[in-house]
Amino acid sequence: QVQLVESGGVLVQAGGSLTLSCAASGRTFSSSPMGWFRQAPGKEREFVAAISWRGGTTYYADSLKGRFTISRDNAKSTVYLQMNSLKPEDTAVYYCAARRPGTGTATSAYEYFNWGQGTQVTVSS
Repeated sequence: QVQLVESGGVLVQAGGSLTLSCAASGRTFSSSPMGWFRQAPGKEREFVAAISWRGGTTYYADSLKGRFTISRDNAKSTVYLQMNSLKPEDTAVYYCAARRPGTGTATSAYEYFNWGQGTQVTVSS
């Protein structure tokens, strides 16, 4: 089973950029599709981005296209989320998640079986 640890969440000013990292342990990372989700206070967890196990296919929430980029480095067992032009409404706890090895990408949280503990991103206005 893949263990996931997110990092990189900080307080940043609106308009700034930030890259989150999710380090994975376990032998199945390189064959597991990965996703990023976020949850703001008082709101449900929402899909941010997903990437296939080879990294060749990516999906984004419509509202985030053009500002966020998901990528992965299987040699480092790490998935990244590059966030640009940050807005106060991007404030949330960001989670990375793994699907079972050999499956496809997914945008629903119910499709992911393994989650990290989350990292807080706060965007000030």
